[in-house]
Amino acid sequence: DNPIRVQSMITCDTMDTEASIQQTIELADAGCEIVRITAPSVKDARNLEHIVKGLRERGCNVPTVADIHFKPDAAMEAAKWVEKVRINPGNYADSKKFVIREYTDEQYAAELARIRERFSPLVNFCKQRGIAMRIGTNHGSLSDRILNRYGDTPLGMVESALEFARIAREVDYHDFVFSMKASNPKIMIAAYRLLVARLTELGPDWNYPLHLGVTEAGEGEDARIKSAIGIGSLLADGIGDTIRVSLTEDSPHEIPVAKALIESIQKRSNAQRPTPNAQLSFDPFSYQRRATETISVAGIGSSAVASAKADDPGQQVNLGGTELIRVIVGQTNFDKIAHKINKMGDYKPEIVYENSKVAEVDPLDEGAIAKIKGPLTATALDDWGQSPPPRIFSRRF
Repeated sequence: DNPIRVQSMITCDTMDTEASIQQTIELADAGCEIVRITAPSVKDARNLEHIVKGLRERGCNVPTVADIHFKPDAAMEAAKWVEKVRINPGNYADSKKFVIREYTDEQYAAELARIRERFSPLVNFCKQRGIAMRIGTNHGSLSDRILNRYGDTPLGMVESALEFARIAREVDYHDFVFSMKASNPKIMIAAYRLLVARLTELGPDWNYPLHLGVTEAGEGEDARIKSAIGIGSLLADGIGDTIRVSLTEDSPHEIPVAKALIESIQKRSNAQRPTPNAQLSFDPFSYQRRATETISVAGIGSSAVASAKADDPGQQVNLGGTELIRVIVGQTNFDKIAHKINKMGDYKPEIVYENSKVAEVDPLDEGAIAKIKGPLTATALDDWGQSPPPRIFSRRF
């Protein structure tokens, strides 16, 4: 029931104590509720003591987060001074050597045991101090071990985070949040949705908070649109407890954008809208081609294709079922490439739409549908006038 919190990050050198304090205060004054400070080395982590002390002496009580990469020792030092530590499972205990290797189950288990040995001290110390942790996966820094088993995928991002979460849970530590950040909003959205699905499968005691963000969104209008797509889509799903709009601008500029996103979602969530109860015919979290019937339509033909027209029967092309995905072009586009199509090899289209004998109908016009006779493929009219437009459907009569 807590509100969605806004987070940001200072950009100065952590060893510059005064600048770090000043930037943190500026963010807090702008409405930032959690401030992240990078600690790339033990030396930087030690200076967090002076930064946090200076903030409290000046009456700034905003929670601070130490951002850790590569250095478990830096994480242990930082955890002495801040309210939260962020670690990246891709590089906290795994080195990045870009090695292609097939792991046996035994070898993979041995790697997890090594990670447990490196990660457990931090978990125990955070539990002892009563501070939080963010297990933050980045799409661009998955470990060789994860890449070799799961690939550079949202699934790899999720499994990487869950491995570290299981280690934390082994010692009954639960004060952590997840993040699945990527510079590509589509990958970021897919990873978070997959994570939520996995947490739901694991049970109600896996209902941990989520931090949302699009990595290195950039600057200006494009960066704001990119963040709105990634963060806004997930907030609209009801996913997300803290957010950061990552801009390559002065950090205080991030706060109004984040607040606007939250406000927009809150307004939408208060609206009365019917909740769809449709059952999906596919699993949105894994690729599996939809089962269909194999049908035949008129194709371009294997010879004299340069003269193919809408009234040219060509040859029959099978599609659907286990057939390859076919390439269809309109007559206008076909005419543009007809002179060279015999030289296009595997890149040439296989069907001219106007020659395929696909009937176009208004899916709400029962009379038009009733007039369709015989084996025929039908699709919705492009301009059938409904707003918003439905999913295009295809049906064989």
